[in-house]
Amino acid sequence: MTFVTLLIHDWKKGIRAHGFYKNIAVNLFLALFVIYFAAIMLFIGFSLDLLLIKLHPKLSPLESFNGSLLYLILSSLLFRFFLQPLSSFNLSPYQLLPIKRKSIINFLLIKPLLSVANYFSLFVIIPFSVQYVSQFNGTITSIRLILCYIFIIWFNSLTINYIKRKIGTNLFSILFLIGLLGGLAALDEFGLFSLFDTSLYLFNIIIGHPYGLTIPIIAVISIYIINQLFFWRNYYTEKFHSKEYKKRIYIFSPSLLDRFGTIGELINLELKLIFRHKRTKSLLILTSVFLFYGLVFYTNEIYTHNHILLFFVALFETGLFLFTCGQWIISWDSSFFDRIMTANIKTEDYIKSNYYLLLGFNIISFILTTPYFYFGSSIMLQHLVAFIYNTGANIYFLIFLAIYNARKIEMDKKGTINYQGTSFKGFLIMIPMMIIPLLVIWLSSIYITLEFGMWTLTFFGATCALFHKQIIKALVHLFNNQKHLLSEAFRESEN
Repeated sequence: MTFVTLLIHDWKKGIRAHGFYKNIAVNLFLALFVIYFAAIMLFIGFSLDLLLIKLHPKLSPLESFNGSLLYLILSSLLFRFFLQPLSSFNLSPYQLLPIKRKSIINFLLIKPLLSVANYFSLFVIIPFSVQYVSQFNGTITSIRLILCYIFIIWFNSLTINYIKRKIGTNLFSILFLIGLLGGLAALDEFGLFSLFDTSLYLFNIIIGHPYGLTIPIIAVISIYIINQLFFWRNYYTEKFHSKEYKKRIYIFSPSLLDRFGTIGELINLELKLIFRHKRTKSLLILTSVFLFYGLVFYTNEIYTHNHILLFFVALFETGLFLFTCGQWIISWDSSFFDRIMTANIKTEDYIKSNYYLLLGFNIISFILTTPYFYFGSSIMLQHLVAFIYNTGANIYFLIFLAIYNARKIEMDKKGTINYQGTSFKGFLIMIPMMIIPLLVIWLSSIYITLEFGMWTLTFFGATCALFHKQIIKALVHLFNNQKHLLSEAFRESEN
């Protein structure tokens, strides 16, 4: 059985999957999204030489690009750590067939390299190479630059595959990787080690020297062999399972939350579900990266007086975990929703457990964004108002939407690049949650004062919190009317 046969089998598995044709609308939307960004990247590629001249006027654009490549490699490694899914393969059926182990291992390693997403950045590199490098440095140098960048893509992809399989994607590995990259950045910032000069020297040799490409080729071959050895030692699934059981850590003690009765038990079970499944863990990890989103705006003087944009950032940052988890809070239970409905659990307790869980997420988001108070009292005030509005209004709105979200989510599916349960409705529901408060701020800043808009949102959020019991009762009533339709929809999704 050849590599091509295995690739065809994997392709057929994808197009014959249960949800492939159900998500055509989402895939079309993502295709338009990809085309849009491809056009932007092409524009950047044709303008890259001018941008690099402004960045380093004393260096040629190619030298500036070479000096920036190590930064690009390190940032790409961090980006891939959060977003690149591990290649999976149903190994058991093929172990019964006369197929060499080496063939299956090579397939597992090469398959991720064939992903089109890996080569998206070539929309920048190829125009830059063709337009500038070939004209001023020669066609051969231009070709070497493109080949070098492809080898970098392969190296990064294989490296992240090995790191994620070797040390996993737990909190400690994330902190280690961020700390390592942060340490290099700190050394560069304080002048103890120049990453730019090192990159410039290294890639001037690789791209400018006739035999320079041997360096990235050797690097790719080396990391490929390291991956091969890892798979060779862990070819049988029992190896992985034995490691998982040894490394398993139970974060949430039952005694901590169970003392709060049925609501505490339900929250405890929900937290275990979140931290034990790929889909939810990947979502939380990816969401954590966006905690640094505020640095893009708060450190730039251009946005200092753009109160609408700054309040949007405050609303997004203080409710980050709330927005990413809220609309799926019931869909995550879809696999065992019938069990919940037939258990001795009051509907009010079930809704309250979801409410307190989202409230906890909202408080955590707010606490994690308090370092932004360093940027001034105005930012602190916006974060406080946004937190009150999210707590008082958006939590209830998200539970309301979750009650009417009948899309089943299988938690055991892959964690990254997984759009199961995603629909246009999921994108549209974010509009009123963001647009309404921003509209209040905009109209108040034009016709009255900005402070009036802030007080209006604070008053509305506080009023909703004051009528908490009444709103919960209304949500319980809606859930009772909808729960049989939800149960039926989740069961139909299994067939």
